[in-house]
Amino acid sequence: MRIGMMGLGRMGANMVRRLLRDGHECVVYDINPASVAALVAEGAIGSASLDDFVAQLKQPACAWLMLPAAITGVNVDKLAALMKAGDIIIDGGNSHYHDDVDKAAQLRSKGIDYIDVGTSGGVWGLERGYCLMIGGPEAAVRYLDPVFATLAPGNEADATAASEGLRTAHLGYLHCGPSGAGHFVKMVHNGIEYGMMAAYAEGMNILKAANSGNKNREIDAETSPLPTPEYYKFDIDMAAVSEVWRHGSVISSWLLDLTADALKQDPALSAYGGRVSDSGEGRWTLDAAIDTGVPAPVLASALFQRFSSQGGSEFGDKLLSAMRFAFGGHHEKPKTEA
Repeated sequence: MRIGMMGLGRMGANMVRRLLRDGHECVVYDINPASVAALVAEGAIGSASLDDFVAQLKQPACAWLMLPAAITGVNVDKLAALMKAGDIIIDGGNSHYHDDVDKAAQLRSKGIDYIDVGTSGGVWGLERGYCLMIGGPEAAVRYLDPVFATLAPGNEADATAASEGLRTAHLGYLHCGPSGAGHFVKMVHNGIEYGMMAAYAEGMNILKAANSGNKNREIDAETSPLPTPEYYKFDIDMAAVSEVWRHGSVISSWLLDLTADALKQDPALSAYGGRVSDSGEGRWTLDAAIDTGVPAPVLASALFQRFSSQGGSEFGDKLLSAMRFAFGGHHEKPKTEA
């Protein structure tokens, strides 16, 4: 079928390539003409403007947006102004599910279906496929099933015993419910992702410190002593450990696969400064947890650690140091490499 893709960044462009590879026709649009030209060279249908983009879609027109959440809403409005009743707009970015509920109601009055698709797969999606969490009206979702089936991984992984009756879940895509449900599920997915990443990072950091007993430790009032240095004399090869955990371990995962590869390529992680961004989903997950009274201490801790890595704790850390100096005359020790 023919579908439009607006937003040809790291994920949008590869989604087009996956669709083209399976025989779909793709009309593409991006504010960067070079991104459009690159996909036209691979078989896509290019468009030079939003009007041109919509004009080249077949009825019912289906337009998929892969844009940052901050600019998705305004572009949905621009698209909707050019579309007709019976057309479909798909938001595959990481929009807040509240926005989906509101936008779907707004477009419903115009007869345009709005579908929110939480999309996971990142830069590996071209080959591995994308896990799709879908919200929206049943008929429109079913109409787009060929597109979802192409983008999803397919039956590559073993289906769980509960997969029967879950329709397409074992194939890597699922209609989760009405408008907003897809991004709600993706939001919680990303909150869990924060927690998993934090757990791996904290565990590996403990392994890194396992040789503390081999280091000279300063003896002064500002340094907590290591009471049993004889128990911390291990030089752990973290790349090797992450590799062995990949094989048969209960904590094995694709995320661990990526971790093992990163440590193999750069054991000291010298290419990274340690600033970990958050794009909103972790915050929204905690908002939902608070609204519904669900405890989520692990996810909260992981989110707050990201804030700290971004410099969010700097003033508080300085204040702690100031208070310690004020009551005890403790001078700060210079920072050293871990």
